[in-house]
Amino acid sequence: MQHFRRLVIAIATTAAALTAAPAANAVSTPDTVEAKRTTAVVTLRYDDSQARGWETAIAAGVASWNTNVDNVKLAKAQPGTRAEIQIVATSGWPQATIGPVRPGGRGRVELGSQAVSQGYDKTRIAAHEIGHNLGLPDTKPGPCSQLMSGSTGGVSCKNAVPNAAEQARVESYYVNGVASHVPAVGHLVVDAP
Repeated sequence: MQHFRRLVIAIATTAAALTAAPAANAVSTPDTVEAKRTTAVVTLRYDDSQARGWETAIAAGVASWNTNVDNVKLAKAQPGTRAEIQIVATSGWPQATIGPVRPGGRGRVELGSQAVSQGYDKTRIAAHEIGHNLGLPDTKPGPCSQLMSGSTGGVSCKNAVPNAAEQARVESYYVNGVASHVPAVGHLVVDAP
């Protein structure tokens, strides 16, 4: 009888402990794991103060990424604060460093007027070059529907929206709020045709 009483007390104690356990100790289901993964957002600040004449295109390119990627948000840096992404206007061909840029890291985008003078769309250029900083390489040759096809989309191409594969790839680089390391990080890509 004593053994039975100890068993009942042990079961009651265990049940009480499980009932009182905080939700943090609950078993994760695929839905809660997915929710945790998508809620971790990396914010990268950009400085476009040296990109005079490109402000509208940059804002539209940033908005395209912010609308289409859930776990990375681009925000304009306040004057005097450090930005992870430096955006400058140049007279040459557009170019950028390959990311994914990490919080506190450094990426560079050069928006070259030579492409604009040949008829390429400024907003597509800005979104494309920012895509490099987010870790995407060129996919040349490629159709207009691929943002990272760059100049091979043709001068009539105005698409500044990453396709589903490009969106998923960027999101995979920033899973759980951490930018993963990619072998080409820091390499400069010049986007001449």
